Amino acid sequence: MARQSEATAKLPPAAASASPAQTEEVRTGPRSRKGQQTRARLLDAAKVVFERDGFLDARIADIAETAQLAIGSFYHYFDSKEQIFREIAQLQEARLTAPDAAHEELPESDSPWERIRRANRRYLQRYRDEAALMGVIEQVSRYDEHVNSARFATMKHFVERAEPAIRRLQEQGLVDSRLDARFASDALGAMVARFAELWLVQGYREYDFEQAVDQLTILWSNALGMGQEPEAPGRSKRPARKRA
Repeated sequence: MARQSEATAKLPPAAASASPAQTEEVRTGPRSRKGQQTRARLLDAAKVVFERDGFLDARIADIAETAQLAIGSFYHYFDSKEQIFREIAQLQEARLTAPDAAHEELPESDSPWERIRRANRRYLQRYRDEAALMGVIEQVSRYDEHVNSARFATMKHFVERAEPAIRRLQEQGLVDSRLDARFASDALGAMVARFAELWLVQGYREYDFEQAVDQLTILWSNALGMGQEPEAPGRSKRPARKRA
């Protein structure tokens, strides 16, 4: 009997019986519109199942059933549960870092405080919109190298934007010159990321969304030595919420 290729031998039984053309499609993605639509259905269904059941309890059979497809169709496009989850995680991380088309054209039009506030709001809003999925991603990132790399890539994206911005503000005399921009961007970026997980995934406390954005902005500006934000015309201060 001819020996199976190493790549095919590692596939589950349903996938191992696929033709060479089907195996190649798993690696390169579908070429036809129908194939692209079917693959998208599987990704959408997998997202639903992972959010509902978590990664460990999610089953390929449930993904196929949710997509209203046969299990064999799953193996036509993905070779494992790990592979489809990694792709979903990668897509979500890309959403977290996608530019805001409404503001990217004039990024310097607002004050430094407002730019920090806008970045914090955008990250928290996108994290909150997919909090169920982010919870699974955070869990899997603890032990899956690929998912962890995707999380680190998101962190690196924000750090690479924050670090030169901090240096520019130092040159303008708006930020404490003693700060190392690398340390500041890493520490403050980690603060926002961890805060989002504690609040939006683990339910550590309940916060008003806009107040959370404002408080993180104050923490950022205070840590950088920027002082109190000048009151902008037409922007009213949000009153502090009374503790119960």
